[in-house]
Amino acid sequence: MEQKRFNSLQEFYPFYLTEHKNCTSRVLHFIGTGLVLALAAAALLFHNIQLLIAVPFVGYGFAWVGHFFFEKNKPATFKHPLYSLASDFILFFDLLSGKQKFKP
Repeated sequence: MEQKRFNSLQEFYPFYLTEHKNCTSRVLHFIGTGLVLALAAAALLFHNIQLLIAVPFVGYGFAWVGHFFFEKNKPATFKHPLYSLASDFILFFDLLSGKQKFKP
């Protein structure tokens, strides 16, 4: 199957949302991204490199559980790593603000 090319984050984000329709998966993404922000802040605040090392494991751990067990799809990270990472944070803040719902 041919991989779709995206020319911008604005073009990618609607696709990203179609890959994140499951409520449990969205909750897991929200928790993972929230913990990533908290760990990064704590790492900077306490000058603790181990907390920074944990960031990708925590963030991707929650997200990938959502994909493999609830969405039943492959994370967009594998084909579009930068757009996917940026979209994780956009979704987090969209959920936080109510612009997106946990249950689409």
